[in-house]
Amino acid sequence: MSGGIIAPGYVDLQVNGGGGVMFNDDQSVDALRTIAQAHAAIGSAAILPTLITDTPDRTKAAIAAVEQAITERVAGIVGIHLEGPHLSVARKGAHDPSLIRPMGADDLAIVLRAADRLPNVMMTVAPENTTHAQVRAMSDAGVIVSLGHSDADFEACMAAFDAGARCVTHLFNAMSQLGNREPGLVGATLARDDIHAGLIADGLHVHPATMRIALAAAANDARIMLVTDAMASAGSQINGFMLNGRKVVRKDRRLTLENGTLAGADLEMTQAVSTLVNAVGDPVSQAIRRATGTPLSLLKGFNNARPLFDPAVFVNHLADDLSAVRRLCE
Repeated sequence: MSGGIIAPGYVDLQVNGGGGVMFNDDQSVDALRTIAQAHAAIGSAAILPTLITDTPDRTKAAIAAVEQAITERVAGIVGIHLEGPHLSVARKGAHDPSLIRPMGADDLAIVLRAADRLPNVMMTVAPENTTHAQVRAMSDAGVIVSLGHSDADFEACMAAFDAGARCVTHLFNAMSQLGNREPGLVGATLARDDIHAGLIADGLHVHPATMRIALAAAANDARIMLVTDAMASAGSQINGFMLNGRKVVRKDRRLTLENGTLAGADLEMTQAVSTLVNAVGDPVSQAIRRATGTPLSLLKGFNNARPLFDPAVFVNHLADDLSAVRRLCE
């Protein structure tokens, strides 16, 4: 290898699993330790373990597990991302529609208590299933409210942003699209200069040309950040796993339900950075920033949480992916 890049550890705000483990299947400190170690081995210094749409009991168990993991200073765990269940069935993606529902008073109380107990709580909601008062209450409590899995129109999304939502979950995927008469959530996101947006840059979830257009059109493209939406397959050799009782198949760098619906991503952050640089044309420094400083800017102080960055592990991982490093260095 003729050269390489030394960068900060990645910050990934959407991690559903890793090392063969799904957080939805196992809300325990041991599971979180396995997931964090799998992502540390592929370069991530800080992650938000992500629980997708599930029951209230599992939501509470996930919050408790993250709190205990942080108390035990499990390296890399800096909070939690609750992706659902207050989403739109019309844009459910791989989420179980039978578990999707409007946010009630008890649901809001669970999230607000989590914000008191954890250094960082991210909550993906759809405007259709939350009220402005609920969004405002979560935002005022320090929750990172993110819009996603939504079929809401432009005006509804802008109103949710005004109420306190400040992020968008996997831009373009599972949301109302940019149209000629109705800009949708995509248009609302690109029109605002104060909104962060996650992007799954595997070349499958979003076409590179679409990513290029988004970066050019965004009112503030510096707020577009990379996420992996990683599943149990991250950092492992497994060929499949279960999600809410449904089989997910891993094949040809895709993760799909048996009906063909994409179910998360078979993606490492180095690959995402490489996609932005080589297929989209993002400058190397900016692409790396989208995987490090940009998501980090959304997070609060880590308190007892201990981000993990072992430079030797990170550089060795990059060295193992010689093609990506060489492309990045060209």
